[in-house]
Amino acid sequence: MALNIRPKTTVKLRASADCPSHSLSKVTVRDVEFAIDEPTERGGTNLGPTPTDTAVAALIGCTNVIGHKCADSLGIKIGHLKIDATCEFDRRGVTLQEEIDVPFHRIVLKIQASENVAQTDLERLSAEVAKFCPLSKMFKAAGTVIDEEWTSAQH
Repeated sequence: MALNIRPKTTVKLRASADCPSHSLSKVTVRDVEFAIDEPTERGGTNLGPTPTDTAVAALIGCTNVIGHKCADSLGIKIGHLKIDATCEFDRRGVTLQEEIDVPFHRIVLKIQASENVAQTDLERLSAEVAKFCPLSKMFKAAGTVIDEEWTSAQH
């Protein structure tokens, strides 16, 4: 007898935090604990990345995960990825100077595959990642421009 089990299409993501100061959030997600904090020059204890740094780091992590899934589905061998992000961030909102509609103006992602990958395959991969990376889609929907530069070790 074959079971007709349908995977959930929507799940609840959960996180919680103990916030012992104005800057430190001790976050728990599943069984993982980490800190989000401000640097000492802004009154924090520098125990972790800032909230805005964490958002950019999440984009890197998502690009890595979805990049590998898409590469596998396309039959492209990419090896491991090295991803660097540079973000133009408008601080006027976080300093309460004025409301900013698009605080993350532009994010440049430089993504390098460790394997030798043809540029046409990198372009196909980039297009697939753009379709499926939820963090990239969220940033773009908020008005952030994301420029991706995909290269491989031999290019």
